[in-house]
Amino acid sequence: MAADTSLSPTLGVPDSRTNAAPSSFPFRSTLSLEPLIAYWQKREESSNAGVRLLAEAIGQQVADAPWSRGPLHDASVLECNCDLVETLMLAVFPPASFSTDISGVVGPFQRHCFYSTQLFQEVMLNKDRSIKQPLNIDMATMERHMGLMAYHLVLNRVYGAEIPPLGTIVFTVPDYKIGLYRHYGVDFNSDFVTVKVVGEPPHLSPEQLEMLVHNRHRPELWRQLLPAEHFELEGFNLLQLVDVTDQEILSELKYDLLERDVLQTPARFEQIQEKLRVLFAQPALQLGIAAYDDKKRAFVDFGHKINHSFLTKQVQSQSSDSSFRQIYERLLSEREPLVLKDVASSDLPDDLRQQIMSLGINSAILALLPYGSDTVGLLELGTPEVNALDEFDMDKVSQFVPLFAVAVKRNAEDLQARVQSVIREKFTAIHPTMEWRFMDAARNLLAKLDAGNRTAEMEPIVFEDVYPLHGSCDIRSSSTVRNEAIQGDLIEHLTLANKVLKKASECQELPILDELKFYVTKNLKRLHEGMLTGDEANIYDSLKREVEPLFEYLAAHTPELRPIITKYWSNIDPKLGILYKRRQDFETSVTTLNDAVSDYLDEEEEKAQQMFPHYFQRYKTDGVEFNIYVGSTLVENKPFDLVFLKNLRLWQLLTMVEITRRTAALKATLPVPLDTTQLILIHGQPLSIRFRQDERQFDVDGAYNIRYEIIKKRIDKATVLGTGERLTQPGTIALVYAQTREAVEYYEYIDYLQDRGLLEPGVEELELEELQGVKGLLALRVKVRIL
Repeated sequence: MAADTSLSPTLGVPDSRTNAAPSSFPFRSTLSLEPLIAYWQKREESSNAGVRLLAEAIGQQVADAPWSRGPLHDASVLECNCDLVETLMLAVFPPASFSTDISGVVGPFQRHCFYSTQLFQEVMLNKDRSIKQPLNIDMATMERHMGLMAYHLVLNRVYGAEIPPLGTIVFTVPDYKIGLYRHYGVDFNSDFVTVKVVGEPPHLSPEQLEMLVHNRHRPELWRQLLPAEHFELEGFNLLQLVDVTDQEILSELKYDLLERDVLQTPARFEQIQEKLRVLFAQPALQLGIAAYDDKKRAFVDFGHKINHSFLTKQVQSQSSDSSFRQIYERLLSEREPLVLKDVASSDLPDDLRQQIMSLGINSAILALLPYGSDTVGLLELGTPEVNALDEFDMDKVSQFVPLFAVAVKRNAEDLQARVQSVIREKFTAIHPTMEWRFMDAARNLLAKLDAGNRTAEMEPIVFEDVYPLHGSCDIRSSSTVRNEAIQGDLIEHLTLANKVLKKASECQELPILDELKFYVTKNLKRLHEGMLTGDEANIYDSLKREVEPLFEYLAAHTPELRPIITKYWSNIDPKLGILYKRRQDFETSVTTLNDAVSDYLDEEEEKAQQMFPHYFQRYKTDGVEFNIYVGSTLVENKPFDLVFLKNLRLWQLLTMVEITRRTAALKATLPVPLDTTQLILIHGQPLSIRFRQDERQFDVDGAYNIRYEIIKKRIDKATVLGTGERLTQPGTIALVYAQTREAVEYYEYIDYLQDRGLLEPGVEELELEELQGVKGLLALRVKVRIL
């Protein structure tokens, strides 16, 4: 009777070319049903009536089929007697699991399958019913593994040695239905394989048996002690497969996401995405990962402009009230995944739904990546198939979300470390000169922590007895010139707008035009008289909200106005949306001066460091200021002498002379001619500086030393006593001091530079008007010889 192929396993006739063990397999291997027949013969004595009756019936069938006995050298007999084979195989293929089991039968350690379930045929068999070559195991490895299993079987059956199993083999095979691959754990069952001894079996001493058991992966030793010609294998192996794709993928994800650079390169990210496609059996699945910066309240890239997200890219370009941003705010507040089985029928806002679908996403899952109580990122899964992702997939998602959270967190920490490295090198107050002190403090802190002091804190970083030097190059009247530039741009902007409004009034009568002309004319009149605080913001806001939208309407509906409106827009900066001419010239001039001074200072500072290591800080405002601290406590294992301080003071004065010359030479080339003034603060006494951990910069330490900081911040506005004249003047250098003896040293420097022709003859000795909280200051003023 023919088998019901809709439920039963499939029977295939071996090809003589493939019905063999691997070419390097050491033993003679023959297909046989004898072990299975023997199994049923034993069941004829069973106490279970049903089993006994079935075994007796099978015994009668076997008796009527002599072809089934002994070695089956001609396997074609299986094709003609499939009813008997189907019945015999009930011992290992329960009918209840025909449609779910992935099982097949091969000759002992052979590659051709002559009987299998339908699923096994789909998963593991080629068209000629040979076993597929797994993607993850090469032929040589497979043959070596099967040879070891056979040797273990021989040692167990013939010598009674108990050997731990080799472990489950995992086959990775292609799944042509979805164009991906699956992982299967394979149980190589040899219960129906008989080991026959040819001649006398080799004698093995207990020591040799022990040696084989503990050297299970040394095939050369096994071949030596168990020559293959003494043994033959008959019967068949049962291969039983279990889908372990989920476990394997999750294991692979764990190791992948533990690697430090997995989110830093698109290629690595693509590998992760491919594994998730296999996990969900969705070949078109898209993976998105976005890192979340809690301080910025925004999603950020992973560094080097690497953005793995497909949805937050849309968010970045959306306004704060957009639907995209609303959905992410909802995720952040509710901290629950969002499952969109069918985007088209979801309750999302219409614009958001359309934008997601425009990305080719019709089913999606969005889940936050939590790390402790923080949110470090967002996981995005999307597929073009409707209902391809649903609530049941959250079981899988919940297993790998922590892995992605750890990877994103570590990536954020690595990125932060790199950023800190750059800051330390270029921007922070931890100058290379004093880096040794911070390293000592860090080592001391770690020693305390290692000793069990969990509350230990970083010790104060204080440098005592250091000498300060301060200098500045300020742009004269920069605030006034900036305001004049803004005022001029506003007047021209309003004038252009007024021309459009007047022309529009000639073309059509609209009450709003008269109102806007009144507003523009009123502000033009007031600006010509002077600019008040808030004028700039108020005027630009009105132009944006009321005037320019009307221009867009007029250009669309009144063709004769288009030329004058086009002229208006041609004068507006496309990025800033304002008229930006005079202010741009001013900013360009300021930047040019600042860059020239900064670059020159940086070049000279490198030379000055060679005199004696010191702390140097430079920063830009409307001009450039710099601070220097030098002393023995700043450096490690290097003696300090006051001669180094004198060298730096002379260097500072020389540098200010050159800065005066360079900025004067630049004046004629600037869009807005600007003058600079130069100033040096002389302070003869050493002071202490402390690193402020909260501000990550150095500041003077102690009440007495704070007076130095106060003077430094206020002397740029100092005036000469009795005259009201500003101390700082273009083409000169002002040197401010509090004690007469502090100026003695600088008289020598000035005399030297005058002799070299760098300074004009003469020195002005000046008293300064009292500043807020500071009185009794004196100053020297010298004129620089401009070439």
